[in-house]
Amino acid sequence: MLYHILSPFAQDFILFNLFRYITFRTGGALLTSLAICFIFGPAIIRWLRSKQGEGQPIRDDGPETHFKKRGTPTMGGLMILISVTISTILWVDISNSYVWIVSLVMLGFGMIGFADDYQKLTKRNVHGLSGKVRLLIQVAIATIAVAAIIKIVGGDRATQLAIPFFKDFMIQLGWFFIAFAVFVIVGASNAVNLTDGLDGLATVPVLIVALCFCIISYLVGNAVFANYLQIHHVAGAGELSVFCGALVGACLGFLWYNTPPAQVFMGDTGSLALGSALGTIAVIIKHEIVLAIIGGLFVVETLSVIIQVASFKMTGKRVFKMAPLHHHFEKLEWSEPTVVIRFWIIACILGLVGLATLKLR
Repeated sequence: MLYHILSPFAQDFILFNLFRYITFRTGGALLTSLAICFIFGPAIIRWLRSKQGEGQPIRDDGPETHFKKRGTPTMGGLMILISVTISTILWVDISNSYVWIVSLVMLGFGMIGFADDYQKLTKRNVHGLSGKVRLLIQVAIATIAVAAIIKIVGGDRATQLAIPFFKDFMIQLGWFFIAFAVFVIVGASNAVNLTDGLDGLATVPVLIVALCFCIISYLVGNAVFANYLQIHHVAGAGELSVFCGALVGACLGFLWYNTPPAQVFMGDTGSLALGSALGTIAVIIKHEIVLAIIGGLFVVETLSVIIQVASFKMTGKRVFKMAPLHHHFEKLEWSEPTVVIRFWIIACILGLVGLATLKLR
């Protein structure tokens, strides 16, 4: 919005020329979303606490240390969604279709998460919406988003898959690309949701992925940099850097209240929304495989659940003491801060590996 309002005056006021630069608006979006969290965060938490009473239900079979978290409000993802949405509208080029697609997917998955959290609170158990119903709605939203992305990109490149470490090497998936892209969006959403089990555990890895995609989106959207790095150029994708900047600021602001002991939980409202946004960005900028590298922590957490369920059904034995993986380490008597910080370190390393794919070709 500010881009359209102020940039036309750049000839008369040189300071307004800054609004033409994606880098400046990305920084503005980051600081704005961070400020919104700091200013309105306490009020949002008080409101959630007043409405929820006993707070998020705690698993009876979970680690014993979690029982002391009873009464902590959930749906803190609303803080993130509000700050990202307001900040994005203020700083982005609102004529950019990609930003609207990512924003609407994020809000759509956020509504699913909100309904899921609401069911848990009203029924006072850890089971929310039916898994089949939730998955069906997720697939429907993702399918519409992918169809819109293919239409905007157009041509053969719209349905191609980029392979990291290779120069301009693309695999044509044809109509199968729709199913693949939907899997990426839905899978990313639920992977972040599974990881969100400890105070601050999912927030920082999401922040790291968003920061990496902020850089990658800018490079992919810039024809000069894309040509230099020999990566595919996606016209208009640079504006997604502004969205990613808002996401980084919101995660930083939320982390202030989500560090152990957490004042508020993200809930499905936040985790499903954040994962879907990252998945959608990956599809637009053609870095779906890189998402699996940078977000490798989410992949491992998801695989731990799949392995645990499959092993128990086939052999009656469990591979891990408890799944997802972070609970396994808690059962090994690692303290919660130890698990969280070590997982953050792993997320940082994976982020660097993912960024390295831009040059190692």
